[in-house]
Amino acid sequence: MSAVLVKDLTMRYRGHTALHGVGLELRENTIHGLLGRNGAGKTTLMRILTGQEFESSGQVEVFGDAPRENDAVLRRVCFIRESLKYPSYFKLREALAAARIACDSWDADFAARLVRDFDLPANRQLKKLSRGQLSAVGIVIGLASRAPLTLFDEPYLGLDAVARQIFYDRLLADFAEHPRTIVLSTHLIDEVADLIEHVVLMDGGKVLIDADADDLRGRAVSVSGPADAVAAYADGAAPLHRSQLGGHLRVVLTQRPERPAAGVTVEPLSLQELIVMTTNRGDRT
Repeated sequence: MSAVLVKDLTMRYRGHTALHGVGLELRENTIHGLLGRNGAGKTTLMRILTGQEFESSGQVEVFGDAPRENDAVLRRVCFIRESLKYPSYFKLREALAAARIACDSWDADFAARLVRDFDLPANRQLKKLSRGQLSAVGIVIGLASRAPLTLFDEPYLGLDAVARQIFYDRLLADFAEHPRTIVLSTHLIDEVADLIEHVVLMDGGKVLIDADADDLRGRAVSVSGPADAVAAYADGAAPLHRSQLGGHLRVVLTQRPERPAAGVTVEPLSLQELIVMTTNRGDRT
């Protein structure tokens, strides 16, 4: 079953096209990584999925129905983005009370545990919190909502490494007990590489990669060593990337030659390296 189905989606603003014929499917009960540079179209896509923008053309379905002005769909969705705005007088408890009203699957006990985990001040106005604390508030709401579709758009900016790890650990633990569809939009690819099961890579308003993470992890290898030996090993293969320093050569191959490597080191390519190289090339996959 798919939580999200998008076909030939285009979004035009005055003098600018943010999305060009985007098509993708997000399976239910899966953690998806929505990756790409700033301006790639990720936030525009998520705003359309959550009914905050109306597409120029194309088909958009969330749980089998159009999200536009559809309360039955939108009550099953939670969208947490960077720098969420709250009423100026809100304190943490008031933000959580509002979230409880909006989210049918809200878990107040889980929210209370997360507040303690992130050491958030319950009686301070949200406008007086630091950027990292505001990010943590968004994470608490997103996780405790247990919405069937939960989207995080870079909500952890401003968090230190320890707080980000708390987020990842709580997300995985709660997802194991309460599966749902989660979308993580992030630049911190290495940090979430072990979390995500499916990758959508966007660039220039288009989808470059739409694949399972396990398939991507085996898609490319790094081959390095003496230049002559590496060149012989990679002979006939089109490299995704090539760099040479003196007599040392490194190439990245999307297809590993079958013959044994002689005098070279062959290593799997990290998900982040593959995505960076694919984005820089602008390849379609």
